[in-house]
Amino acid sequence: MSVALPPFSRLVDAHWRDVARLAHALAGPDDGPDVAQQAWAQALAAYPSLRSSRNLRSWLLTITARCATDVHRARARRPLLAEAPDRAAPCSPEPPDEQLWDGVRRLPQRQRTAVVLHYVVDLDHAAIAGALGTTPAASRRLVSDALATLRTLGVQR
Repeated sequence: MSVALPPFSRLVDAHWRDVARLAHALAGPDDGPDVAQQAWAQALAAYPSLRSSRNLRSWLLTITARCATDVHRARARRPLLAEAPDRAAPCSPEPPDEQLWDGVRRLPQRQRTAVVLHYVVDLDHAAIAGALGTTPAASRRLVSDALATLRTLGVQR
């Protein structure tokens, strides 16, 4: 069965911002561009074998979320090499956004992904459910639990 897919370049033009924002939010500013690039490479490789052209945006965001998860797993396996600085950095309070994102980074992976999809990519719970392979009620619960965890961590926004 043949599926009529738009040219891949049209897909990139329509969704590159969403993929970049999600990659940055899930993987951070250092790994975000690499995650986005990896997601596009995987999407390009899988694109010809797609069996449905329905909801290509969710398909791309799912690939991006999985690439970010791979980066987090690889980071967890990397040994930490700490070097003492020559001199201490001046103390300054962290901006509120850093505190917020630090709290988001500490969330369990599915909660973190659900919160980012909801508040950064601006998806509704049905679309989040599609990206995470769950139900809209479960995605609501993931977002709610994540917000409760952030409150217990003392994150204010």
